[in-house]
Amino acid sequence: MKFIKYKAFIGTALTLALSMSACESVLEEEPRSTYTPEFFKTERGVQGGITSMYAHLRYIYGQAYYYNATQTGTDEVTYAQSADQNFLVMDLSGRGEITPQDSRADVLWGAAFSNINTANGVIENAAAVGTISDALIAEARFFRAFDYFELVKTFGGVPLDLGAGELKFNINPSRTSVRNTVPEVYTRAIFPDLLKAIEDLPANPRVTGGVTKTVARLYLSKAYLTYAWWLENPKNIPTYPETPRTDPDGKTAQWYYQQAYDVALAGINNPGPYRLQGTYYDVNLGSNDRNSETMLYADHTETSEFYNASSLTFSNGGAPENFAGWMMTWNYTNLRSGTNPNWSSTVSSVQREASQDLGRPWTRMAPTIGVFTNTFADKTNDSRYDGTFTSVYRGNWPKAGVTTEVLYNANGLPVRPGDAILTFLNEEPATAITYPAGAGRSGVGAGELPGRSDFVISPSGISRIVYPGLWKLGPYRTDNGTGLGQPNAASTRPFNIAKFSELYFVAAEAAVKGATGSMSARELINVIRARAGKWRFNNNANVVKVQDNSAAMVAATPATIDINYILAERSREFYGEGYRWFDLVRTQKWEELASTYQIGGNSYGNHTPQTVTRNIKPYHYLRPIPQGQLDAMEMSAAEKAAYQNPGYL
Repeated sequence: MKFIKYKAFIGTALTLALSMSACESVLEEEPRSTYTPEFFKTERGVQGGITSMYAHLRYIYGQAYYYNATQTGTDEVTYAQSADQNFLVMDLSGRGEITPQDSRADVLWGAAFSNINTANGVIENAAAVGTISDALIAEARFFRAFDYFELVKTFGGVPLDLGAGELKFNINPSRTSVRNTVPEVYTRAIFPDLLKAIEDLPANPRVTGGVTKTVARLYLSKAYLTYAWWLENPKNIPTYPETPRTDPDGKTAQWYYQQAYDVALAGINNPGPYRLQGTYYDVNLGSNDRNSETMLYADHTETSEFYNASSLTFSNGGAPENFAGWMMTWNYTNLRSGTNPNWSSTVSSVQREASQDLGRPWTRMAPTIGVFTNTFADKTNDSRYDGTFTSVYRGNWPKAGVTTEVLYNANGLPVRPGDAILTFLNEEPATAITYPAGAGRSGVGAGELPGRSDFVISPSGISRIVYPGLWKLGPYRTDNGTGLGQPNAASTRPFNIAKFSELYFVAAEAAVKGATGSMSARELINVIRARAGKWRFNNNANVVKVQDNSAAMVAATPATIDINYILAERSREFYGEGYRWFDLVRTQKWEELASTYQIGGNSYGNHTPQTVTRNIKPYHYLRPIPQGQLDAMEMSAAEKAAYQNPGYL
């Protein structure tokens, strides 16, 4: 495998500083221009390799094109008006086919294998160094298992031998490769590494954001759960390399479901420093980043370009920047309000700002209408809609130097800074909205309702060009002053990868599949739903709201829940965070839940929902091996064809 060589895996400079306030220590870094195998056999070399494992997360998470590969084409997300080929093909709706050249899962392939080899080196050399603790080696074991888990979920079986032997450290370029089967990847790499990591990792992180027993338990429970589904294979989805759906040790899918439940419960009952936040709003609030619920993240900072690994004032739109949040941000800056009652001149009343409700517009990905009418149907009791989307766009024109104190908006009514300029309504209104034929006075095709000064769009009027933004991934900075800040820079927030709340979902899903223990699936889900009913702030109304709807939320949970209910709850909890494609593929519900969707068109004023059909085929449940990998290998055409996942030849 050509890219798996020494410079490739360690040449990504050690540029990560983890900075969660709950812990005093942070990772020390020392960027170097060259690395040799001899240096890697020193204590400093091993520690540097471990630091680079945390750094490699930023080349995957927050990378918008990979983010697109985890969301677009699901029931959560489709392509938006400005989408290019990177996004169009992932939707599988007739705008192109996923190919080895176009699939952006290549981001994961390229970043994961180099990190796996770094982990191999740490594990192999640490014992020889003699001063490296088992706990430190366990961090490397965790990341090796982490990367293999992401790879096997995405591509099927992948190679355990990178050129020097199975799970061995490779320092020489290798131009051939052999893929292992799915069971081999799980039972030889993922499970053993995570079990050892749980045994040796501390309960509390060594450094801020460092991995712990609880983090390892979450990933072991997820791996058990995913492998159990793979063994069961309810929809007869093909695997590759072809192999019987049997476990090498003779264990059944039910055994693994039970293990997933037991390990997840152990994580819940032995949380270490982690806990659920009091309200859902607090989970994703920018000023509360790196909170007790976030267990693993690709970190960034606004305090230093060096430790942020990218500019604080502009962005190139590439890794290791965190620019995923741009993708589902539409061009709200086209909103217009009149400077006088007769609208003889207009101004952009919502300026581009580095604030969590706004951010940099790219309009590449859009939520489907079903997200608002089905997934988040309850917007009254359940706080998660309000804690996920920006549904109200408020005037901020003075921050751009526009001195006009009053502008004129819908129905010719006056608005002031901070007032709503555009509102996405929670429900279809009793009075029909008057929409313009095109862009209209609002500039974005929004409608009007009698007596309201804000332009409005109902859930059925959401389109590929105008839709609620993804508040939870919006930027947060403390250096904006009284202006608009740096909205064109990549986000300096961490990109969350793992949350304590997911332990409840893993255990609940395993329970639905027959696992038993001290908590039922309904009881586990109701812990999450009870929290979702608690409000302390109404985000989109921009007012304090102290309200506890937990009883109503719990009472509304069905007496018996099934996999579809689990998936709906996962979408409400983790919408837009990069989980959805994996959830639908694991449970083999992708075609059932995402084969059709509704959304309006690409033009301002197009509010007629269109039903779109996706052509999701069984082979799409695996992503193609990247063409760059195949081109780099010195193998025959037949061998390369056999290496590729079927359907992508």
